[in-house]
Amino acid sequence: MDTQRQTVKPPTARTFGGGAVAGIVAGAAMGIFAMVAGATYLDSGFFTPLYHIASTFIEPTAMETSMQRAMNGDLFYFSAGPAILGLAVHMMVAVLFGLIFASIARAARLRSGVAPAVGVIYGIAVFAVMSLVVLPAVADVFGGGRAISEMPEMVGYGTFAVEHALFGLVLGLWPLTRPQDVVSRPIRVGRESMA
Repeated sequence: MDTQRQTVKPPTARTFGGGAVAGIVAGAAMGIFAMVAGATYLDSGFFTPLYHIASTFIEPTAMETSMQRAMNGDLFYFSAGPAILGLAVHMMVAVLFGLIFASIARAARLRSGVAPAVGVIYGIAVFAVMSLVVLPAVADVFGGGRAISEMPEMVGYGTFAVEHALFGLVLGLWPLTRPQDVVSRPIRVGRESMA
């Protein structure tokens, strides 16, 4: 009787590189949804989500101006500095959560049709952690005040939850499109023969 012992390779640069790219794509999808929501049913302004994020580190002037102009019908007020800062912060956080998801996907060998559902659950978990822990702590540390600590309430809990569920869904599509990033082929460690 022949038996083979196999082991799985440890996490690779491909896994974490894929997780980072998936985080960027998922963050872009989330950001586009937030911006479209701001310009449509929220009536807060297209670029307001970027200014809102930038308020972590700078005065919320751009966010407030964008919201005021949106109330007067100008939904596309643009201020380059706060927009770029907000985009950079959003994408760095998206990459971080993409890397965490990559670790989970690798450990769970996530590659089947369940991956998008796991991604959505992960996105909702990120929503909860951000709402209850991260945003209040970041507001205290960096002086972002209510604009950051109460971001989910200001945006609307429903919209904020959908943004994060979408983020997770896009992350969950990554293992389906590139399973080789998540599950490597086992390598043979040894072979034993028994008569």
